[in-house]
Amino acid sequence: MTSSPFNWSLVQSFLAALDQGSLLGAARVLRTSQPTVGRHIAELETQLGVVLFERTGRGLQPTPTALQLAESARTMEAGAHQLARSVSGAEAGVAGTVRITASQPVACVLLPPVLARMRQALPDVQVELVASNEVTNLLRREADIALRMVRPDQASLVARRIGTVTLGAYAHRDYLRRKGTPRQPSDLLQHELVGADRNEDILRGFTALGTAVERQHFAFRTDDLMAYWEGVRAGLGIGFVADYVARTDPGVVPVLPQLPLPELPIWLTVHREIRTSRRIRAVYDFLAQEVPQGL
Repeated sequence: MTSSPFNWSLVQSFLAALDQGSLLGAARVLRTSQPTVGRHIAELETQLGVVLFERTGRGLQPTPTALQLAESARTMEAGAHQLARSVSGAEAGVAGTVRITASQPVACVLLPPVLARMRQALPDVQVELVASNEVTNLLRREADIALRMVRPDQASLVARRIGTVTLGAYAHRDYLRRKGTPRQPSDLLQHELVGADRNEDILRGFTALGTAVERQHFAFRTDDLMAYWEGVRAGLGIGFVADYVARTDPGVVPVLPQLPLPELPIWLTVHREIRTSRRIRAVYDFLAQEVPQGL
């Protein structure tokens, strides 16, 4: 490992490449050139003596080492932002309204405790929270910051992956006392299931498991994610919910932990004006640091 002074810009390029999945995407976010980002990553790899990315036809594939280093790098990034705000006195002068949009579970369960802590850190910032899945909220400038499970591809938006939402199969203890506990995935067909109405994600999930399920298998169907959760809590059947949501009710317990359910990335998305709005930048930085802890 070289003894050269450590260059913080190398870490910035590394994180941007990790979040964007390509040198070109990282260069756009950092407002620099693609060769510069590539040079930074190569230099960081040399300094650390490791390989961070595999170059493939589909872009950059992070190595296990890169994923391990990402957490430390993000801590460095958060510290750098904190230092910059402290030196400039930015936080003391941050005031005004920031409008945040997120999906229902994120808005109703994940964010409120985070926003309560933010009130202590940014007491002069007021928050308007919109529970919505529409990415167009940002494009129409109807919101300043969005938390999404899908990365937007619009060039005018900047997206950063800040965590992963894990899912599980859950049921209320009362339901399991009445109906018993499934021991293997095929047992689900003998149980009452909580499913979606028009959304077909759960149906596709069963298909991926090799089990053909029709809408009629769902004893209770809704596309409203909070109504879905309340149905599981009420004992209507076995449902599939985010682990961070299920943890809020000790009466709801996991079943079939061996089910290979997908993990959903959570993206913090902003309009490019974040680079010039001190108020939005302060909220963005706070969410980037605190939301992963809630997951």
